[in-house]
Amino acid sequence: MDGKPTPRPETGKSPAEGTEEKDGKTDKQPKMEIPPRPVTSPAEEAACRQRLGALGAKFEERPPLSDATGCELPQPLVVKALSDTIDVQPEIVINCATAEAVAKFSTNVVSKLAEQELGSGLKSITQASGYVCRPRNGTHKLSEHAFGNAFDIAAFTLLDGTVVEVTATRNPKQSQFLSKLRTAACGPFKTVLGPGSDADHATHFHLDLAKRRNGSTFCQ
Repeated sequence: MDGKPTPRPETGKSPAEGTEEKDGKTDKQPKMEIPPRPVTSPAEEAACRQRLGALGAKFEERPPLSDATGCELPQPLVVKALSDTIDVQPEIVINCATAEAVAKFSTNVVSKLAEQELGSGLKSITQASGYVCRPRNGTHKLSEHAFGNAFDIAAFTLLDGTVVEVTATRNPKQSQFLSKLRTAACGPFKTVLGPGSDADHATHFHLDLAKRRNGSTFCQ
């Protein structure tokens, strides 16, 4: 599919803690469930940034982000490019570990698969969501997006100008490319969701680094 897609950001927002007036009564909104979060040391964060820079990624540091509901990104990065040759559009706010994982995956897997399956390497990724303070859809548990620990991909633009949108497609070559990419993502990322998983992921890949018991993955 040729042309430039419109990013499809996830629009869900987490409810704020506190009270809300309804018909003269005060209703307390439900508290968000916060999954266990790993703690990284300053040295680990510095080492991550050094590795990310060595990959050719372009990024800037930002002040800490947090919210009363429990969303938190202590050391956010604004990532503008994943390597010297692979851009991300628009720029995305995520944590360093996620940025490094996506940068490696884009260079070592996505670009090579695109060349193999579609005859052209990767030029850029259209992201649909990075840090967003919200719960998982339909739950009171905060999403990995609420910690900058997830990266949603809406489309891939190849060096020849071809745009491959992440959606069900009748184009056999693009369908095979997306299928192989999805399989390869399971391992480098602990959660992989996309078209067919559920209605919420019909138009993007959701990739995150959620810590799971015994290092397991959830790929659907």
